[in-house]
Amino acid sequence: MVSTSPDQTSRDQAITSQVRAYYGEVLGSSADLRTSACCDASAVPAQLKPLLARIHPEVLERYYGCGLVAPPLLEGLRVLDLGCGTGRDVYLLAQLVGSRGEVVGVDMTAEQLAVARSHQAFHAEQFGFANVHFLEGRIEALDALELEPASFDLVISNCVVNLSTDKAAVLEGVRRLLRPGGEFYFADVYADRRVPEALRHDPVLYGECLGGALYWNDFLRLSRRAGFADPRLVEHRPLAITDPLLAERTGSVRFFSATYRLFHLDDLEDACEDHGQAVIYRGTVPGHPHGFRLDTHHWMETGRVFPVCGNTYRMLADTRFAPHFDLIGDFSRHFGLFPGCGGALPFRSSTSLEQEETGAESDGGGCC
Repeated sequence: MVSTSPDQTSRDQAITSQVRAYYGEVLGSSADLRTSACCDASAVPAQLKPLLARIHPEVLERYYGCGLVAPPLLEGLRVLDLGCGTGRDVYLLAQLVGSRGEVVGVDMTAEQLAVARSHQAFHAEQFGFANVHFLEGRIEALDALELEPASFDLVISNCVVNLSTDKAAVLEGVRRLLRPGGEFYFADVYADRRVPEALRHDPVLYGECLGGALYWNDFLRLSRRAGFADPRLVEHRPLAITDPLLAERTGSVRFFSATYRLFHLDDLEDACEDHGQAVIYRGTVPGHPHGFRLDTHHWMETGRVFPVCGNTYRMLADTRFAPHFDLIGDFSRHFGLFPGCGGALPFRSSTSLEQEETGAESDGGGCC
C-alpha cells in the first residue's frame, strides 16, 4: 500500500470538508448548480417515469446525479448506492428490486441523509413495502460500515466517485462487497486529460464534479488494478460549463459524463481475445424486446448470431444475463486479438441517440 504524506492527508481532509459543506449547506436544490455536470440531462425511459413520479418532491428537488443508474433485471437484487444523497436513486431502485430485494444508501453528508430518512415512511406507503436503509459514512472507507463482503449483487453511484479523494479505495471496497458475477454500474465525470493541480483544489469546481474528475485512461488503470479487468462504457455525453467564470478557469480541458459497468468476474482477460464464440439474444429482458445493449460496442439484435470476445462471453454467461442468451462456443480455441481494440479517447463530442438505439454503429460483432 502506498503511504500518504501528512500534507496530502490534510489536503484530502480539507476537500472532504468542502464537499460536505457544498452539498449540505451551499446547494439548496439542483437549480443552484453552476455547470451541467451534476444533473441528469439524459432522457428518462418511459417505463421509469411513473416510478420517479412516486418519489417525494423534496427528494427529487435535491438530486445531483449525472446519469441514469438503473440497469435491467433488478428484481430481487441487493443493491448498494454510494453517495446516495437524499435518496432519489435509492427510492427508484427500491421499486425495481421489489419487496424481495433491498437497497442500501451510503452518504457522508448528514443534511442529505436527514432528507432521505425523513421520507422513508412516505415511500413505504407509496410502494407497499419497506426495503431501504441509509448509512452515514465515507465511500472510501466502506469497511468501517461493517457491510458483509460479497453481499451485494449490484453497486451503483451517480456522480460521486469524482468527489472522492481516494478513488482506488472506493473501487477496492466495491470489489470486496460485490458477489461473483455482480457489477458496479455507475455514472461519473471524466476528463480528456489529467486535470491541472490548480483546478483540482478549486472548491467550487470540485463541488461541481469537475475538479476531482479523473483522466479517463487513469480511471481504466485504477479499475484494472482493483480487479476489474475489462471496464465497459455504457453511455456518455459531453458536459457544458454554463458559468462563464468557471469555463474560463477550466480552459481547454474537456469533460464528459459517462456510465461504466465493471463486472466482478475473476477470469476476465486484460485484452479482448477471440475464442471463436458468439451469442444469440433471446429478446426476453423486460423492456428490451428487439435488442440488448451491453455497452457502446455491443448492441445485440434479437435472434441474430453475434460474435463476441471471451470477456463479453463471460459477462453474459456468468451473470444475471445468462438466461436471456444462447451461448455458442467455449474457450478451447484461441484466434488472437479481436481487431479494433485500441486505446483512443472513448467519448464522442456529440452522440446520435438514434444510432445507439438502432445499433447502427455496430458492425454486427467484434469487441471494440
